[in-house]
Amino acid sequence: MKKLHLCLISTLLAASMHAQSIDYTKGLSIWFDKPNNLDGRASWYAPTADKSWESNSLPIGNGSLGGNILGSVAAERITLNEKTLWRGGPNTEKGADYYWNVNKESAHLLPEIRQAFVEGNQKKAEELTRRNFNGLADYEPSRETPFRFGSYTSLGEAYIETGLSEIGMTNYKRALSLDSALAVVSFRKDGVNYERKYFASYPDSVMVIKFTADKPGMQNLVFSYGANPEATGTIKADGNNSLLYTGRLKNNQMKFALRIRAIHKGGNLTATDGKLIAQGADEVIFLLTADTDYKLNFDPDFKDPKTYVGADPEQTTLAMMNTAAGKSYNELCERHKADYTNLFNRVKLTLNPHAPMTLQYPAVTDLPTYQRLARYRKGNPDYKLEEIYYQFGRYLLIASSRPGNLPANLQGMWANGVDGPWHVDYHNNINIQMNYWPVCSTNLGECAWPLIDFIRTLVKPGEKTARAYFGARGWTASISGNIFGFTSPLTDEDMSWNFNPMAGPWLATHIWDYYDYTRDKKFLKETGYDLIKSSANFAVDYLWHRPDGTYTAAPSTSPEHGPVDQGATFVHAVIREILLDAIDASKVLGVDAKERKQWQHVLDNLVPYQVGRYGQLMEWSVDIDDPKDEHRHVNHLFGLHPGHTVSPVTTPELAQAAKVVLEHRGDGATGWSMGWKLNQWARLQDGNHAYKLFGNLLKNGTMNNLWDTHPPFQIDGNFGGTAGITEMLLQSHMGFIQLLPALPDAWKNGAVEGLCAKGNFEVDITWENGSLKEATILSKAGAPCHVRYGDKTLTFKTSKGKTYKIAMENGELKTLR
Repeated sequence: MKKLHLCLISTLLAASMHAQSIDYTKGLSIWFDKPNNLDGRASWYAPTADKSWESNSLPIGNGSLGGNILGSVAAERITLNEKTLWRGGPNTEKGADYYWNVNKESAHLLPEIRQAFVEGNQKKAEELTRRNFNGLADYEPSRETPFRFGSYTSLGEAYIETGLSEIGMTNYKRALSLDSALAVVSFRKDGVNYERKYFASYPDSVMVIKFTADKPGMQNLVFSYGANPEATGTIKADGNNSLLYTGRLKNNQMKFALRIRAIHKGGNLTATDGKLIAQGADEVIFLLTADTDYKLNFDPDFKDPKTYVGADPEQTTLAMMNTAAGKSYNELCERHKADYTNLFNRVKLTLNPHAPMTLQYPAVTDLPTYQRLARYRKGNPDYKLEEIYYQFGRYLLIASSRPGNLPANLQGMWANGVDGPWHVDYHNNINIQMNYWPVCSTNLGECAWPLIDFIRTLVKPGEKTARAYFGARGWTASISGNIFGFTSPLTDEDMSWNFNPMAGPWLATHIWDYYDYTRDKKFLKETGYDLIKSSANFAVDYLWHRPDGTYTAAPSTSPEHGPVDQGATFVHAVIREILLDAIDASKVLGVDAKERKQWQHVLDNLVPYQVGRYGQLMEWSVDIDDPKDEHRHVNHLFGLHPGHTVSPVTTPELAQAAKVVLEHRGDGATGWSMGWKLNQWARLQDGNHAYKLFGNLLKNGTMNNLWDTHPPFQIDGNFGGTAGITEMLLQSHMGFIQLLPALPDAWKNGAVEGLCAKGNFEVDITWENGSLKEATILSKAGAPCHVRYGDKTLTFKTSKGKTYKIAMENGELKTLR
């Protein structure tokens, strides 16, 4: 009787707890009402065919360890990633000499190429460039053994069999809460409410998975691990409740480890045959830690094959696990939420909060995300979905880019299979840069550090590339990068995509941006300035100083588009940007007056922007633009965005020419391309056209889980979309804070809090009936503040830490008392 009584109390308490649980489909969330079918295990050699993973999974991550939740009922499937798990590098079979022997000694050919341009011999200039300015490493593993460039590769997959089936299941929900960085799967089966929670903790370096139900003894689980087939390794029990997998990649012998520990309440738990088996448990918590022996190296030894090899992951994962296991689930969860919300909650966006419901459903927010997206594609407004999309970009950046690890790659950090699209690498001709466009403006400055550190790893190898191809000082990079300092072009002779020496200077502009937003002079002096200076010196030496005194980029290309040229607009625009950055940085620090004078001289004599016969900003040095060309790259508008040398405020004629280009290119394209054009229309201060691009991106470049698609999945469009929405509401690239520069008619009322402006200002804005109501500006550095709204301007001094309110009064922009 006593036993029955206790059991009844336990059941009632569990039911009560479940009844009070949070509905994670509310608030800022992405959710589904249907489970994924398991569809077997990993699609290792055809990951793009795994459509459930690509469009229906939910990503979690802590910048190092990531996972995708599939949410199947019979057996949970979680794809796993560790950010540093890469094939390739100097530790492949042929060693360091083979790996680093990738640059061609081509600088001596530059005079001949330039003379060919003088003589009008385009064919000769192009052929010399094509044959000599490619590299010696192949981008396709089938054409090179061993594959030295390498690829990002999956950590494997976790499977948790539940003994349940979908027959008779109801109330299924699979949700990703952006408010708490928590994924939740819940359903009802045979009168029992089941719930699973998942998160990846940055402060505790652990992934946590919790299985519960509202009745005791319902957890009958079998945890198993599916390893990457391109690795050799073993899995073994590590005590009664733990598993340890240790493996090495076949390509480069990179060592990695995965630890799984199960903590249960009630029932039994055993570790046997590489599996963790729970029987009749009330609750089971799985803790996962993972690591590799990769070492970030800013000064690699070009003779040492193990220059990127560091600590033993078997030991690092043990330390992580012991630390995490010493905390309760609630403690781990609260520490995770506190860390995450400290970043995420800095920015809030509200669009048309009181817009009337014009839909046939009682509340659009009651629909799963994929249904809302389907309705949006048909032209039905959904401002809350737009808010969710915006904040999802910030969520993904927090989850995939945290200090102490590598930057977000082509898929952030979530990849499925041995290899993936474009090797899931660091594409330096737009993609990695786009990943970080929202980092400072949306108040996530800490998340920029992985990019800064990655750039630092490119300097020493990039100096070799700069000397070999251009006889230049400084450093640069090329189109594709890996985690082992790869800065060279690849073997392909198609120069339309493989010749991109301005990748280094473009990356270096992010260093100045970080300073300009933070005004961290110590950072600029100790870390940033040398990166900027050496990049500016490379740009100067790369240019052709023509007999007429002008400087032009010969040879050059417009990435992924068009011929080899003697002065591609994109290249000149990047050079303008890095030289301006170097000049400003040297002034801030009061150093290098001689170099500054040279930079200014080159800047003053750089071939100017040119407007072509259609009124367009020309892409090349000759007027060959085709108004019917809808190519996805809009490289020649770099000066409009992300640069600042073209603006409707300062160069209205050039801005109009840029607008013609965008009209020619059209409003469609791949996901990331629409993201870029969204930012460019915002910079043109055309809010309605920017909103059209945002709508197209969300309708046509976004999958059901709101991931961006090229296709296939690329994450840069998500980050570009978030950055573009920010640009519509706030711009600060022209030396002043511009409020609501591209507000569309559709966003009649709204508010945004916590955006950042250059000069280290934090800005809140409220608007009503399409007009500014009030702005609040927090000065975090005490710099003078220059504000613009429409054609009205305001300048005032500030004190560090003080807040100022701005509004329109009697037709003028004023500070409020």
